[in-house]
Amino acid sequence: MPMPDLRQRYEAVRQRTLKLAEPLSAEDACVQSMSDASPAKWHLAHTTWFFETFVLGSQPPFDADFRVLFNSYYQQVGDRHPRAQRGLLTRPSLARVFDYRAAVDERIHALLTQHTPQPVVELVELGLQHEQQHQELLLTDIKHLLSCHPLWPAYQPLQATAAEAPPPAAPAWLPVASGLREIGHVGEGFAFDNERPRHQVFLPGCEIASRPVNNAEFLQFVEAGGYAQPQWWLAEGWDWCCAQQLAHPWYWRRASQPGQTVAGWQEFSLHGALPLDGRRPVSHLSYYEADAYARWAGARLPTEAEWEVAWAKAMALQSGLQALHPAGTAGDGLGQVWEWTQSSYAPYPGFRIADGAVGEYNGKFMVNQYVLRGGSCLTPPGHTRASYRNFFPASARWQMTGLRLARDG
Repeated sequence: MPMPDLRQRYEAVRQRTLKLAEPLSAEDACVQSMSDASPAKWHLAHTTWFFETFVLGSQPPFDADFRVLFNSYYQQVGDRHPRAQRGLLTRPSLARVFDYRAAVDERIHALLTQHTPQPVVELVELGLQHEQQHQELLLTDIKHLLSCHPLWPAYQPLQATAAEAPPPAAPAWLPVASGLREIGHVGEGFAFDNERPRHQVFLPGCEIASRPVNNAEFLQFVEAGGYAQPQWWLAEGWDWCCAQQLAHPWYWRRASQPGQTVAGWQEFSLHGALPLDGRRPVSHLSYYEADAYARWAGARLPTEAEWEVAWAKAMALQSGLQALHPAGTAGDGLGQVWEWTQSSYAPYPGFRIADGAVGEYNGKFMVNQYVLRGGSCLTPPGHTRASYRNFFPASARWQMTGLRLARDG
């Protein structure tokens, strides 16, 4: 990428993060609602820390204390503040964090006006991709925080929308033929290390649904007592479900005035409490819930290889699977979700962890996690591709995670 283009892209990504933080008060930005989530102030600082540490590492730091406060999990960089205690960092102030971002931005811009070695260019691009990941995390983390408030306040008001979309058609079943296929990143565009190398896999043949499962369909599972029937659940998932005393997806609740809602349910969104929209893909499901629903529906979750091959086939035909990325706006409108697969997060054949601390980005997390594919309505525009491998533990449900059904061919 030519330097002027990279400078413009850097500015656009960094400004988008600030734009996402605009609706937040200083109090909003400091609170940590659970150990999996991080305060918005920490996201703003950590994404800046990444550029300062890995791109500007030889320059004097803006504040030496920030090296510890805003390190996430990079053991080789040095000490880290405990993840679960990020909400205790009332200092530095939010204003000081904004000053930190501005100072690092100024130095990065100066660097990119010079002849920049290719390894540095690649680190800047990695930093931008990393910040885009945190843009989605910032939104899902603030959504969880606001959901803890008894009034379910909105992150931002709901904008007027076009005419109401018709109910989605029943999903079609798209065939994926058996045989040897190739998966993994191909081409010259950016990809994370866990998307490589491209390699062959054998698929026995299957069918994949043309769209994700929606709220109306998942509501049938809820009202049929699916959360109280152990036959649909993995043993670990059933124990988890019972321990959490679950009866429906996260962010659903019975409405106080059922006549004013769809099926008597509400769903919390970044726009506050909304009537449950049966057309929207069901979201905020754990792997356990997605797998249980698939069994109840007489189907299963796809493998990540089946998912990627089906996506590539559909894109080639320009039909079938819906586009993976909708408007990319900071809201919970009609859109897609990250889709659980039944594939454990593991290295591809021939995968090698990069040297140095930056090698800790993905490889060391390849245990006890499942792969998700696609993207969500909160994923930044341009940040999705067929080979993208998101990953979370089976119990994670605070992200925009849903499912698409598959069945043996």
